[in-house]
Amino acid sequence: MPAECQSRAAWLTVVGIGEDGLAGLGDEAKQRIAQAEIIFGGKRHLALVASFANGEPHPWPVPFDAEMRDVLALAGRRVCVLASGDPFFHGVGATLARKVKPQEMHVIPAPSAISLAAARLGWALQDIETVSLHGRPLDLIRPLLHPNARILALTSDNDAPAAIARLLIELDFGASRLTVLEALGGPNENRRSVRADAFDLENINPLNVLAVEVESGPDARVLPLTSGLADHLFDHDGQITKREIRAITLSALAPRRGELLWDIGAGSGSIGIEWMLAHPSMRTIAIEADPIRASRIGRNAAACGVPGLVVVEGSAPKALARLETPDAIFIGGGGSDTGVLNAAVKAMRTGGRLVANAVTLEMEALLLAQHTKLGGDLTRISISRASPVGSMQAWRPAMPITQWSWVKP
Repeated sequence: MPAECQSRAAWLTVVGIGEDGLAGLGDEAKQRIAQAEIIFGGKRHLALVASFANGEPHPWPVPFDAEMRDVLALAGRRVCVLASGDPFFHGVGATLARKVKPQEMHVIPAPSAISLAAARLGWALQDIETVSLHGRPLDLIRPLLHPNARILALTSDNDAPAAIARLLIELDFGASRLTVLEALGGPNENRRSVRADAFDLENINPLNVLAVEVESGPDARVLPLTSGLADHLFDHDGQITKREIRAITLSALAPRRGELLWDIGAGSGSIGIEWMLAHPSMRTIAIEADPIRASRIGRNAAACGVPGLVVVEGSAPKALARLETPDAIFIGGGGSDTGVLNAAVKAMRTGGRLVANAVTLEMEALLLAQHTKLGGDLTRISISRASPVGSMQAWRPAMPITQWSWVKP
């Protein structure tokens, strides 16, 4: 569609405003704000445009309505939404785009805080990690903590930089250099740097971006990028899919971005956690009957930087009722319940992947029966580890695993 037609079809205008306020708005942005019948935004933004806006101001409701019902109800009217910086970088523009067709929306962005921070520091955006911690758990930074990495983090308030410094010290990244960039793009812009283990900055502007130049100590808790994390990175009571088996299992589950996994009988949660570490868009529902283990899964998820993992405490198959349809399902190795397998097969969508591991003869018999009935692949996995025998070494075999993997036709 030509740009002119697209512009005429758009009933909704989204304007990004930086810390420089009106000085940063171009003529087109000011014109569209002035022509709008209704203007949505935060109180600060509405006050900035009050001198030339003619439309009715609508401050955002508290709590914020992510469904954007008030905006959508005005479809066809001349509506303007004011946003901070780039509306499509963790902003209201991305929220609206899930509800409004692109041809119905005209967006005039301002530079994002991340872009401004990279420009001030001379960091190439394609070479660094970015993460939004605005209203989100600080644990999300954990998977990004690799030696010599550079990270730009959007924060929530003036307390976040000190809290991140404490987390870095706890994880033996205390030598990392932190730069707090405050009120970027505005008259009060400021930049201060300090090591994490010497953090003493005060009176930090709530509007800040934190830059982290990661330096690791000898005991730094680095989460490798491969599948099959070391077992010691998970708190567990022995109920854990061991490292090598976990890597093979995740390969069979074949994670694809944006997918949901059911981890049935999750134990320590290691499979579901590594599924989510594959990409920030991945999701897991861990089903665990034991309340102590269920609580432990939540702690492990936070410690591994995937605090969004959902834990459902209950026994399958009953606990599976009314859960969101999964893209993949993993069933651990100790069970022997035909009902769980049947419920998993029924619950999966077409094209979904199911992987089940058996360590007991009873569970193995169920997998063999399912393979005979439905097809799929059977794999026998045997792992041996060297361990001392007197003054020498010998192989000690772990319990063999029978793995059934199947794609629902």
